[in-house]
Amino acid sequence: MGTRGELKFAVFMIHELAKAWKMSPPSVYRKLKSSGAFDNYLVPCYDVLHTLGRDYLVDDITGYLTDRGVKI
Repeated sequence: MGTRGELKFAVFMIHELAKAWKMSPPSVYRKLKSSGAFDNYLVPCYDVLHTLGRDYLVDDITGYLTDRGVKI
């Protein structure tokens, strides 16, 4: 993670996804990390993603993982 903003965004998303998916934050973190979502999507696209709404982001990231075969 590069900036403090990126870190705060990642933590926010982990917790929002955990609520939406009814999982623990560590489980969500493992899914995001193992799928490459952190390194290939969340961090590189932070400038755009952090301006979007929570519901949109949850749906978008859910789709990103689903498209990569990650079971939610």
